[in-house]
Amino acid sequence: MKMVEKVGLVKFDFLGLRTMTVLENAIRNIAARGGTPPDLETLPLDDAATYKLYAEGNTDGIFQVESAGMRQYLRQLRPTVFEDLIAMLALYRPGPLKADMVTEFIQRKHGRLKISYPLDVLEPCLKDTYGIIVYQEQVMQIAQIVAGYSLGEADLLRRAMGKKDPAAMGAERSKFVAGALAKGVEQGKADEIFDLMEKFAEYGFNKSHSAAYALISYHTAYLKTHYPTEYMAALLSSEMDDSDKLLKYAAACRDMNVRILPPDVQKSRRAFVVQDEGIVFGLSGIKNVGLEAIREIEAARETGGPFASLLDLCCRVSLRKVTRRVLESLIKAGACDAFGVSRAGLLASLETVLAQAQKKNREKDSAQVSLFSLSPGKELPSLPGVGLDCPEASLPEWPAEIFSRYEKDALGFFFTSHPLLPFRQEMGRLRITPLEDCRDLPPETPFPCAVLVTKVREFFNKRKKRWGLVQVEDLTARGACFCFAELYAESRDRFVPDLPLYLEGRISRRRDEEAVYPAEEEEAPPREILFTCEKVMPLAEAAAACEEPYCITLVPAENMAERLEQLKHLLHKHSGRTPVHLLLELQETWCRLELGEPRGVSAGPSLYADLSAWAAGA
Repeated sequence: MKMVEKVGLVKFDFLGLRTMTVLENAIRNIAARGGTPPDLETLPLDDAATYKLYAEGNTDGIFQVESAGMRQYLRQLRPTVFEDLIAMLALYRPGPLKADMVTEFIQRKHGRLKISYPLDVLEPCLKDTYGIIVYQEQVMQIAQIVAGYSLGEADLLRRAMGKKDPAAMGAERSKFVAGALAKGVEQGKADEIFDLMEKFAEYGFNKSHSAAYALISYHTAYLKTHYPTEYMAALLSSEMDDSDKLLKYAAACRDMNVRILPPDVQKSRRAFVVQDEGIVFGLSGIKNVGLEAIREIEAARETGGPFASLLDLCCRVSLRKVTRRVLESLIKAGACDAFGVSRAGLLASLETVLAQAQKKNREKDSAQVSLFSLSPGKELPSLPGVGLDCPEASLPEWPAEIFSRYEKDALGFFFTSHPLLPFRQEMGRLRITPLEDCRDLPPETPFPCAVLVTKVREFFNKRKKRWGLVQVEDLTARGACFCFAELYAESRDRFVPDLPLYLEGRISRRRDEEAVYPAEEEEAPPREILFTCEKVMPLAEAAAACEEPYCITLVPAENMAERLEQLKHLLHKHSGRTPVHLLLELQETWCRLELGEPRGVSAGPSLYADLSAWAAGA
């Protein structure tokens, strides 16, 4: 860079952003559904619904603002104008955070701190940042306005401040004060302004860079707000090789009420695609299913229409590309459910189906002519389901535990039914922290979480005591916790795969201390979620022992009397010690009511399932 500058040339940085592809694919998804995509080049920057998304912290999949720390500040800031987004991206860096500039910025925006300017003449320069020097360009503008610097001189001042060169700073101070005096500024005030510039130049960020990133962030937020299905399909497609990201964004879709349909050999394409009922899972998201196999399936479907059976599928594709291993993964992932046979039956029949398909393919390849083929008539169509008479096809479905395990093996995460889903209401009562939100917590921060154990590794300490490193996951992310000797001896039997557990942990010091990453990086390396376990118990026990009220939302309906009577019987069925609150939707407000005794319930998955069915009948 420096050698290029010395010969009078300009250095350019070109940054490839995956987000640009996500935006392009989201626009294509909108058009494919018959909609009119927005023109991002001329998109107004004053959309209230988009700023509401930022203010609520619903920023999964939004460029540069996904971290838990950024969400927290966005909820406090409640941005209303584009300049707020530019400033937040510039301020959310280690220096400004340690100097508490973000908090001061938020306080000034909401009038809790007075907005002041070093000189009234600097108001146009500092108005957008509420009187705080945030950008390098502001340092240059102040030098021009107060001391009469040229643009080139102002840039040299900015560089000297950034490098903290004492000799250069001494010369610049004398020059700045002299220029300010010539413009009628008192020497004391000139020194004060120079000191202020010097302080903030250390933290200043390039506004043009931050503005470009803020624009991309706004575009992603706008599409997620107004075209959630199309945007999330594009986002999921961009992360097909990362099961952790798929897990995270699938959970975000669930929270947005955007349906993700299971993979389907009749409908799925390589990427996630949008259909009327939701997003169809992409075949590339299935483990062991490569691009060549996907191309075979798509080509066969396009030329011959839907597959009539599993046998029909195997006969119409190259089994050298769509191998037995590929077919097993498709079946376990649910991609062959459309044939109307249980996954257990499909997998048990696969050997027979493959043998029949290979036989038919050999006959075609050898161009054999049988005696019966000489007679007129058409070949009999294959039977539905597996495509032939096979006793194994009638097998009942696997038990729920095996069904879920196979599905997780194929997709990398629980899809049809996650063991933690029935506890979503309980997780709110227990004030559970999602693992994804723990990435940016500082060391020693305590938090409760609801997790599944995926793997346990055992070690021995210096005193020959056994301890465990436990791999866990929840609905949002994966992590690992250290369970040391005393607690591990008590809790070892509870670390059973796929058993919902309640853990109380504390963020470990065994990771990089830096809590944030420079804004100029597109994607920071994911921070490993490491924590020390301090308490372990089954999630069902924790839910039953929790004294927080169980809150039930009641939406007005024509048959309200009938609905209340149903609810009464339901609560009586699950009577227990947990108090119940009703959250009533009234005109432009919500009303929270506490039910009197003895209207307590026994909280847990069974109650959640019954209430979900009751709510669905509204």
